[in-house]
Amino acid sequence: MNVLLTGTAGGSGWPEPGCRCASCAVLPPDHRRPFGLVVDGMVRFPFDEPPDGYRARAGGLGLTCPDGSRLLCLPRGVPVPREAPVPYDVVLIDLLDRPERLGELRRAGLAAGSTLVVAAWLDHRVRSEEELVRRLRLWGATAVPDGTELGGSWHVADAGERPRRALLLGGSRSGKSAEAELRLAAEPYVTYVATGPDGAGDGEWAARVRAHRERRPAHWDTAETTGLAEAIRAAGAPLLIDGLGTWLAAVFDEHGAWEGDRAPVAARCDELVAAWRQAPGPIVAVSDEVGMGVVPATASGRAFRDALGRLNERLAAESEYVALVVAGRLLEL
Repeated sequence: MNVLLTGTAGGSGWPEPGCRCASCAVLPPDHRRPFGLVVDGMVRFPFDEPPDGYRARAGGLGLTCPDGSRLLCLPRGVPVPREAPVPYDVVLIDLLDRPERLGELRRAGLAAGSTLVVAAWLDHRVRSEEELVRRLRLWGATAVPDGTELGGSWHVADAGERPRRALLLGGSRSGKSAEAELRLAAEPYVTYVATGPDGAGDGEWAARVRAHRERRPAHWDTAETTGLAEAIRAAGAPLLIDGLGTWLAAVFDEHGAWEGDRAPVAARCDELVAAWRQAPGPIVAVSDEVGMGVVPATASGRAFRDALGRLNERLAAESEYVALVVAGRLLEL
């Protein structure tokens, strides 16, 4: 199978003509042309009525070639097809739409380690080519220039071993949770560990919880617990912990430590750090950066700030990747 990508962008190209956004403004005209695909010099997408020897799949989105190789295209808004779990050789997918669809493909057995995953329908939904490359490395995918021919020799460049432990720090509404979710978006199995209250009796907090739930991929599992050390030790899939600040507040509540003995809180933090250090698989945790605000007015507030700051410092020392998220931008530490 020979796949020629005559264009790799969305319907208006990238940059989009006449668009003055920060993404389009820095690119030359026709940097990426609208998506176009030709297979073996004769079959064009969509594959509704392929010639003899070729067989359409997934309602014209997929193609089986005479040599048995298989190609799948997933434009924006198209759900993952329901098929037998046989991996495709090449998947062309709009990863700027819902990157979790790649996780669904992998979970369904339609994409495997040998599958070449190429991002297509690219446009100004991402701020730059550099940011696109960063995301694709996280997701195990690649992007290619217009005019690229994908043959048997193509493969995703090795991005190196992904960090087992990643800690994302940031202030309120900094984008740290969205970045954490982005890092694991293409995984077939993820357990989201929610450490905060469910919002019962507090409409504003309930709305926040609901927004987080609706943003998460539907195929992720959710565990609502403050037993973080136990969750880490028992993890059988990548974990996303959101977040350490609400966890620590809950621990203060559980042990009556706001005004009482804080030794149990310190013991729980020790237990968490020990579990983090021995994490069996990938784990991403979100925490509040507390070192840049005003000094709390109360002794209990200062105790909480100090405990969370020390916990962040200790977990950062045991992490392969640490970043500060500010206004949705990453500052790697």
